[in-house]
Amino acid sequence: MGLRACLRRIDARDRDVRGWAYLDRTATGGEGPLAGLVLAVKDVIDVAGMPTTHGSPIYADAIASRDAAAVALLRGAGAVVLGKAVTAEFATYHPGPTANPRNLAFTPGGSSSGSAALVADGQADLALGTQTAGSVIRPASFCGTFGFKPTFGRYPLDGVLTTSRSLDTLGLFARSLDILIAADAVLSGEGTSPPAEAPLSIGLCPSPAWPAASEEMRGAFTAFAERLTEAGHAMTFRTLPEPFERLGDAQALIHRREAGIELGAIRRDHADQVSPAFIAMIDAGLAESEDDYQAALALQQECKALAGDVFAGVDLLLAPGAPGAAPPGHAATGDPVFQRIWTALGVPCLGFPAAWRDDGLPLGLQLIAPAGTDRQLLANAATIIALAAPREN
Repeated sequence: MGLRACLRRIDARDRDVRGWAYLDRTATGGEGPLAGLVLAVKDVIDVAGMPTTHGSPIYADAIASRDAAAVALLRGAGAVVLGKAVTAEFATYHPGPTANPRNLAFTPGGSSSGSAALVADGQADLALGTQTAGSVIRPASFCGTFGFKPTFGRYPLDGVLTTSRSLDTLGLFARSLDILIAADAVLSGEGTSPPAEAPLSIGLCPSPAWPAASEEMRGAFTAFAERLTEAGHAMTFRTLPEPFERLGDAQALIHRREAGIELGAIRRDHADQVSPAFIAMIDAGLAESEDDYQAALALQQECKALAGDVFAGVDLLLAPGAPGAAPPGHAATGDPVFQRIWTALGVPCLGFPAAWRDDGLPLGLQLIAPAGTDRQLLANAATIIALAAPREN
């Protein structure tokens, strides 16, 4: 869209969507593969000269002295670093003020709420987010844009708030797959894209979270699978090994335990300036026993060792991106149940809108591939997402 178009959209919509935590209207870009693209940065990631508030008044005056490593890479590739996107408090579960741009009465998801909303609304071309449970794929699903969680460790985390060393993953939102592929090349250093493969062998993987899926999500998932079959792709049903039935709970335990370790001092020293939701999460994490924590880590490693079985005979998996469309209201960010196991597994996931409701809200699905095959997943995605239902309202 470019800087001028994004600024016009901001002028028209920022008072309603409220996705920016900080905006630099003097920002300019440079030369490179991302020249002219407007970047928003989740407000748990440092940008030189801008505040990094982590969605909390505690850090309202904390100005970053240098760019996070990922921001420096994107800036060096020519992106216009326009400002900071709203985050849920400390990238956990207490939401900021952002509304869903598709329907303002609904949540945009979180914790990367502003990042998803700004890209979906045309106020930025590209945004950085983070995912520790479901904070990229879920808001992408709710807001109807592309969201990418790469292989664990693929993008640099220097200058990014640490909440869970076993899970934290830097991710991307983009208004097109081409932009996402270009940004991934910059952040990963893998500039060459493999050729797309076709037809594909795709595993339908409702996952252990399937009972949480709404009827309309189940319908969208089934309808999209039928379109893939009609397009000539080979579809198989994929049941995960038994340990995956317990991986979602293990991820949640690891998340809260490690968040308690990383963020416990904030809860202790600023109890009057943090939300009840944050206090509850940190206290629960600190109360977990070391034995239970180590067991959860062991299960995570067991499931990673089983990943070869999960992807055997298929190029990628298809799964729901969320339980359904975005929930109404702004008091919560939705349930990450459909992302937990994939975040724990550390595999790349691409979220995309597959269908649209009459009220303007999308229903998002996700494509999942083996760890380290990020570029192949992105290359293969083009023919798949072309089958998504167009937005008609």
